[in-house]
Amino acid sequence: MESATLTRPRPVAAPTSPPREEGRTDRWTWAAFALLCAAAVWGFFAFPTYPNYDSYYSLLWGRELLDGVLPSYDAYRAPTPHPLAIAVGTILSPLGHGAERIWILLCVASFVALVAGIYRLGRDAFTPLVGLAAAALVLSRLDFPFYAARGYIDVAYMALVVWAAVLEARRPRRGAPVLIMLAVAGMLRPEAWLISGLYFLWVAWPADWRTRATYAALAALGPLVWAGSDWIVTGDPLWSLTYTSAFAEELGRNKSASGLLPSIWEFLVKLDKLQVLVGGIVGLCVAVALVPRRAAVPGALLAVGIGTFVLVGLGGFSVIDRYLLVASMVVIVFCGVAIAGWTMLREGTRERKAWAAVATLVVAVGATITAIALDPDRLRRELTFRADAHPALEQVLDDPDVRRGMRCGPISVPNHKLIPDVRWILDLPDGAVVARSESLRPKRARLERRIAAGGVAIYPSQRSAVLRQALVEDSDDPFTQIPLAGYQRVAVSDYYSAYVRC
Repeated sequence: MESATLTRPRPVAAPTSPPREEGRTDRWTWAAFALLCAAAVWGFFAFPTYPNYDSYYSLLWGRELLDGVLPSYDAYRAPTPHPLAIAVGTILSPLGHGAERIWILLCVASFVALVAGIYRLGRDAFTPLVGLAAAALVLSRLDFPFYAARGYIDVAYMALVVWAAVLEARRPRRGAPVLIMLAVAGMLRPEAWLISGLYFLWVAWPADWRTRATYAALAALGPLVWAGSDWIVTGDPLWSLTYTSAFAEELGRNKSASGLLPSIWEFLVKLDKLQVLVGGIVGLCVAVALVPRRAAVPGALLAVGIGTFVLVGLGGFSVIDRYLLVASMVVIVFCGVAIAGWTMLREGTRERKAWAAVATLVVAVGATITAIALDPDRLRRELTFRADAHPALEQVLDDPDVRRGMRCGPISVPNHKLIPDVRWILDLPDGAVVARSESLRPKRARLERRIAAGGVAIYPSQRSAVLRQALVEDSDDPFTQIPLAGYQRVAVSDYYSAYVRC
């Protein structure tokens, strides 16, 4: 019995490694972080990308606020407004075209913070090597840095939520600092409201009434700011919720209850890849068995991330993979446990050695498969298009004939995708740029006559631009790509053509 006890693998009392090993790991960590920062700066300048559709609207709405006009939330197929994103857009918009690149820089910085947060979560909840493995897995999933390169606010949202989890993992029931980070995250995405509410219940139970009131105010800050901004702009404090649900139905992005569970698996495979998802499930089981207390924070975050996705789907909102980004991050942390969790076992045991050997083999096989399947040219093409298409659009819009044609009528684009880009470049108000797809809908004869009478018509003319900005949704009408009668081509670039009728 005594011999069996001595050889039984047990986790260490705290998620630490021996001092010598921990110091060596920390040195490697700082070196890796410096390399990550250098790579981020290089990527920012090597591929000068521009914001995505939603982010351009945040910049536009910020500019409208500075012009003394309420944001045009009711623009054709406008995205859901996010208060913090609009506040940042308000600060940046006076910088003109430089605001676009600073927005991207902030998103790239958010991605670096996200990777650092994943490392800290894995390190503080488990061991330094688990944190390093998880951070490396985040970097290997190219979708995440690509989100940053396209200016998605989801990257900043993930970073805030992950760092809130880090604060809680380092000191349970930390309270106000965690709630503040979640409140800021809740001004970017409403999913953070549920996390804040559940965390409030966790920290408020042992607190006194005065502290509970403070926590309640912090937990309510995100939804109150969101509802307040909606009420000021539209008169309806629930406008974002009702609009998003209706928009999701129009685009066919909502799902029935029976379709949500398959979507969870499908989206997590898309975000994390099958091997990482399987490794995450294994790591979750191992962590719960070995160190259930240490697995509590990432485990709770995983449950809330999936639960929020289900509630969003049941509420009739868009069901897209980005709503599982937080859950996908936690899956990666648990995959890090599967790879490097052997550092939680006592040194010298056979179980630790066997686990390390198997993990090394799995990592080698996984790295080989990833290297074989990786298509660097595809990533380069995507980044090149994002870097080149926007200047090509500016080139067409700056043509003197196009500028003269603007006096003859509105600027029309195939659908909603190019509206914010054109409005931002030319500093135009809502309604000055219209979608030809809208003119083909019922009861839009007036807009159709307005376009036919004259103006400027922009057409994506390169394959990548057509697929991303003209024929995006299944409902997009290919006839919007046919030059209108009476319009003459006056300007071309590598990606776009401009036609004018006066």
